[in-house]
Amino acid sequence: MPQTKTAQFTVGKLDAGMAMLLTEDYQLIEFPSVLLPKGVVLGSVVNIDVARDRDTERRQRSEFRELQEQILEDFGARQPQPPVIRAGHTTQTWAVIEWDPLDLAAAELRSLHLYRDGQRMMQPMPATLDLANSVRAVKTTGLDVGHEYEFKIEMRTSAGTLFSNTVAVTTHSLDNLTGVRVCFGDCDSQDEVANLKDALKRIGASWTDSVSLSITHFVARYKSGPAYEAALRCNIPIVKPDWILACEANSKLQPAIKFHLE
Repeated sequence: MPQTKTAQFTVGKLDAGMAMLLTEDYQLIEFPSVLLPKGVVLGSVVNIDVARDRDTERRQRSEFRELQEQILEDFGARQPQPPVIRAGHTTQTWAVIEWDPLDLAAAELRSLHLYRDGQRMMQPMPATLDLANSVRAVKTTGLDVGHEYEFKIEMRTSAGTLFSNTVAVTTHSLDNLTGVRVCFGDCDSQDEVANLKDALKRIGASWTDSVSLSITHFVARYKSGPAYEAALRCNIPIVKPDWILACEANSKLQPAIKFHLE
């Protein structure tokens, strides 16, 4: 049973919000009017019972401990993990850096930054919204031919900053055509495309059916089609089919500007 103490007061002042109660030893206390019984007026004598509710105290302490444990489990038990990166498609002048899905635990992603040889680059990175849509790669351009670079990623979160592993990337020499990867647009015929694919096989290059970060050149004879528009948006060199044949004939990567589709 809770221990109850009763105190007697005389109402000394009463308004809509607060009442002034006078104790038996003439001390004044403020008391909310809404808690007084109906019909109380100036001069009324009221008894107020005060009891300690230990059952409620125990219940509230138990609920608070459960809440703390839940917060610890949700936000404190796991921490964000450093990004894991790898080298993707590489050519003579650019490389794609890819990373596994980010493990943020309960943290919020603030930003990603690419570092090359220890220097932070002004490299546009996928936006946070793009990351939520599984965009986990960035193309870094302007690299020297046949040169080795080291890359890493800085991940800034609401729980702190973490760095990825470091990967070494060596760009290709001009006579290494294995990095060439094309996407075909509108050509004269399917036979022409088949012959061009055979040429790509002979020089160790490859092709794909869709425009992506790994495309080095878009090959077409005509400026038409959704793939052509996608190549324009991605700023991919658009060349005539003769470019492939020139690369094979010279056993060396040829400048795209000479074969630009006018």
